[in-house]
Amino acid sequence: MTDQQKIHPVPDVEASPQTSPTAPLMVQSSSKSDRGNPVEEYPPPHRNFPVVHSKTPKKRSCCCRCLCWTVSLLLLLIVILGIIVGILFLVFRPKLPKYSIDSLEITQFNLSSVDSSLSATFDVTITARNPNKRIGIYYEGGSRLTVWYTETKLCEGSIPKFYQGHRNTTMLVLPLSGQIQNGTGLLTTLQQQQQETGNIPLRLRVKQPVRIKLGKLKLMKMKFSVRCRLVVDALSANNAISIQSSSCKFRLRL
Repeated sequence: MTDQQKIHPVPDVEASPQTSPTAPLMVQSSSKSDRGNPVEEYPPPHRNFPVVHSKTPKKRSCCCRCLCWTVSLLLLLIVILGIIVGILFLVFRPKLPKYSIDSLEITQFNLSSVDSSLSATFDVTITARNPNKRIGIYYEGGSRLTVWYTETKLCEGSIPKFYQGHRNTTMLVLPLSGQIQNGTGLLTTLQQQQQETGNIPLRLRVKQPVRIKLGKLKLMKMKFSVRCRLVVDALSANNAISIQSSSCKFRLRL
């Protein structure tokens, strides 16, 4: 017998000799990765972004606008008042009045044998000076003048109504009177202090309503407050009383 013919598979001529039968098929494209391998390109996925709408500015409320107008008007009023006060100051050049206590006379200062009350009657001389060239002072009614020893009121009185003109000096002699209940202890304290120190400190307070006159303009009523400290050598009736020292402070209250 003839040798059996061996059949060998004939390789496919159309197949590419470089392609491995086990290699996966891949669609090549024109772009490649950095390593030389082909990279597939796909269109980017579609993303839904939120739509942001711009907010319209809110209108200011009526209350806010009213508040702004009120504050603006107040500031404008303050500025106008400041300008007016500055002009008046430059025109009139105001100066504070001055006061001094010139003398103190005691006409009565004794104990009552009935109820041990202490009666006091003083005559005090006060000098009021108005140093202003263009400002007058109307002293109105309702004033109050008191004399104190420590916390005890000895006597009181008032200043009469009068007008004090420009650069005027007025001397006032004012009667003061008072009565202190159970005055035995107070009189004993005064006598002891007079013997130990040779002087007695007193305080004089004045509360006076006034009106200021600027040229022909009469301003609203205000109050003068005067506080004086004085030291006398004695407090006894029918004796010459010497004022050793005195000083007064002036305050203006609207």
